[in-house]
Amino acid sequence: MAGPVRTGTIHDIGYRHYEGRRLGRAYVLRSLYVHNLRAAWGIGRPARAKVMPFLLAAVMLLPAAADVASVAITKEPDLLWPYPAYATYLQVVISIFLATQAPVLASRELRFHVVPLYFSRPVGHLDFVLAKLAAMVTALLTLMVVPVTVLYIGGLVNKVPDSGEHLLRYLGALVGCLLYALVLGSIGLVVAAFTPRRGFGVTAVIAVLMLSAAFVVIVQGIAEEQTNFTFSGWMGLLAPFNLVDAVQVRLLGAERAAVAVPPAPFGGPVALLLCAALILGSIAILHRRFRKGADL
Repeated sequence: MAGPVRTGTIHDIGYRHYEGRRLGRAYVLRSLYVHNLRAAWGIGRPARAKVMPFLLAAVMLLPAAADVASVAITKEPDLLWPYPAYATYLQVVISIFLATQAPVLASRELRFHVVPLYFSRPVGHLDFVLAKLAAMVTALLTLMVVPVTVLYIGGLVNKVPDSGEHLLRYLGALVGCLLYALVLGSIGLVVAAFTPRRGFGVTAVIAVLMLSAAFVVIVQGIAEEQTNFTFSGWMGLLAPFNLVDAVQVRLLGAERAAVAVPPAPFGGPVALLLCAALILGSIAILHRRFRKGADL
């Protein structure tokens, strides 16, 4: 005997096709950028996620405020720190900020295997990378620009001589801060993207920055003992902070903050080309890394 005939029922539960205006690529980029920038500062995350970035921002600001206060008390404008050298003087704080926040932007999606979910929507691989890099650069830029601006305003309030020259130095320092943010952000994201666990990522970023700086300082010390100052200057290009400092000194007329910089006239252009190659190469590596992560 034939069994009972089963029939199905189609229920109209109200789903409809979207017929509104498509917001487009710019909106996607802006949304990804804002989301990653908020994550870099711990905004929208638990309170413990905000402690480290804001604490480091306060540490970055404290020397500038103290320097301005000392200038106000002593009436000695020469005590004001040179604007372009501020990032080099506080490179340890910047390195810690980068090491703690780069894994938040670069490795969380890879660790939890959610990258394919992003690319299941109309999100381009390159857009995804550029939004993350822009957010990391903005976070680093904010970290560095605020204390430099405090120094500049403090100098104006305390009536430093030749305010026009100080304005030019301040503008040059802003360009330098942008270059620092681009170079350091690129390095930090690449290292963090290949270390999905956050603890390993923090250690790896600090190791890359600090070990490269230590290696360069040791080699430069040996070279200068042998009076080979040209070689010492070129070796500085192997450390990220020295690399950007070379651009500031040779192309922006800043005071030297590193041990040595490559000689003119080729030192500045070569350093700038290395910065550009480092940034573009990092974008290419990140693009390949996240594209591979999307295929897992």
